Amino acid sequence: MAEAVKSVASAVADMVISNVVYIDEDTGVDAPETLGTKDLPFKSLLGALIHSSVKDARYESRKSKTGTPEETREEYKPVAKAALKKATNAHSAHIKKEAKKGELAAKEAEQKAARDAQLEAAKSVIIVEDASKPAAKKIKIRDTTAHRNTRVAISGWAHRVRHQKNMIFITLRDGTGLLQCILADKLTESYDAMTLTNETTLTLYGELKELPAGAHAPGGHELIVDYYKIIGKAPGGEEAITNIVAPDADPQTKYNYRHLTLRGDTASATLKVRAAVVKAFRRSFDDLGLLEVTPPCMVQTQCEGGATLFEFDYYGEKAYLTQSSQLYLETCLPSLGDVFCIQESFRAEKSLTRRHLSEYTHIEGELAFVTFDDLLNHLEDLVCRTIDTVWNDPPTRAFIQELNDDANKDEKKRFEKGEVTELKHYEFKPPSRPFRRMRYSEAIEWLNEHGIPNEDDEPHKFGDDIAEAAERRMTDMLNEPIFLTHFPVEIKAFYMKKDPQDPRVTESVDCLMPGVGEIVGGSMRMEDLEELLDAYRRVGIPADPYYWFTDQRKYGTTPHGGYGIGLERFLAWMCGRWTVKECSLYPRWMGRCTP
Repeated sequence: MAEAVKSVASAVADMVISNVVYIDEDTGVDAPETLGTKDLPFKSLLGALIHSSVKDARYESRKSKTGTPEETREEYKPVAKAALKKATNAHSAHIKKEAKKGELAAKEAEQKAARDAQLEAAKSVIIVEDASKPAAKKIKIRDTTAHRNTRVAISGWAHRVRHQKNMIFITLRDGTGLLQCILADKLTESYDAMTLTNETTLTLYGELKELPAGAHAPGGHELIVDYYKIIGKAPGGEEAITNIVAPDADPQTKYNYRHLTLRGDTASATLKVRAAVVKAFRRSFDDLGLLEVTPPCMVQTQCEGGATLFEFDYYGEKAYLTQSSQLYLETCLPSLGDVFCIQESFRAEKSLTRRHLSEYTHIEGELAFVTFDDLLNHLEDLVCRTIDTVWNDPPTRAFIQELNDDANKDEKKRFEKGEVTELKHYEFKPPSRPFRRMRYSEAIEWLNEHGIPNEDDEPHKFGDDIAEAAERRMTDMLNEPIFLTHFPVEIKAFYMKKDPQDPRVTESVDCLMPGVGEIVGGSMRMEDLEELLDAYRRVGIPADPYYWFTDQRKYGTTPHGGYGIGLERFLAWMCGRWTVKECSLYPRWMGRCTP
């Protein structure tokens, strides 16, 4: 050990005397502890200039020859003047850069110290409500227009926060709307105000003032705050909501944090339109004389085929989550007249398309003593009445238009990423009446005439179950609502009535809308007892479990028909949503049942 220390000391002494600093591109290391001797050379000339402490140094280097034995490598040679000049210039730039970094770090440290001192001082600032002011009336944001020039108290979440000198602008959200609120002067000096973050809950007190001409804010007014209370602080920094569910976060992250995503403008607008649409459907049903009922969701019979049933144990018996409430609605006709329900249905399809869910809201109706034409006319009336109600409500209409505008921006991004090959334009307009009526056989001819193949990449033939892609392409090309009718018996449910004029097909209908495809499916139901019993046998379903359904044909049968509307698809069509998942509060599909 003593000999090694003596050797290093000797090498350093020799280097100091000769003023030579060595650079080896293979074995050198650019670090402060590097000596610059032959045994401990630098790796680069710039590294030597930065880290070497030798005065008036001369620099010698040897080039990289990785893999060459040490004994055959070339000797150190003096560095060329051009290389030294270039490295010296780079060294000067490095010195300036380091100096700038030092200044910036010092400035940041100074600012942080000042900020810390300011925050510490802010802890002593106490905000007290002025007792001389009128008592504040507690209201919701939806009621603000009626309370202008009044002192009010409004509680909510800080949707957006913007700090300016001596002023803080808060966009408050309470679920009923947005409100711009302004804190000024001493109100901005408290610790709570200085550390205010998005999603903090608070109550703001102050007077509602109409905006001056040319100014813009939600509702056309703002709250001039004179007092506030913090209810629940939300985290900032890495845990800030804008970092957890950033606008450009991937879809899976957004669904993992759906409980936070719901607070965003797009999700909340979609769900508000959803509420308006459900309300409008109920109003339309009421106007058309249908009564609402609530069928069970736990059943022991199937409606749409066994392959899509969710099975579970029900006290030791086999049971399923319902695929449709239709069979139960039919049992209500003799006592309650025409009926409808708005309930969840469940389909265990192993499908990951953007228009499928495992749990969805099903709007279903059943009508007695009707013909197939009556059913189609009723459906057209129901859809158009509901849309007119929603479209004629200014706030809901504004949400729909904003959502479609956002959809166009998202579509452009998808196009730029290569996720879609054609730019689609989203713009919702209420459909015109009457809806086009097209038989299944006519659709087969149309698809073949326009070169649109089936799933086997062959021309469509009678009996094919027209695939979603082909159906949507046809609908988009025709660009109008379509009642696609009279599907073959083999591809429809067992209970659908055959067309008396053509027993190969059923009196069935799918309502197709541009941009989304099928939003309604319906049919006339078999009314003849023997025909229904034959249908059970044809599809291999035992009749006994369906005794209560069969009895409807035994105890006073009647011509009747009904339909089901997928609410999420209906909303995707209206709101320009890329997937039905966006139209559900907490969507469920194959592989996701959380949160």
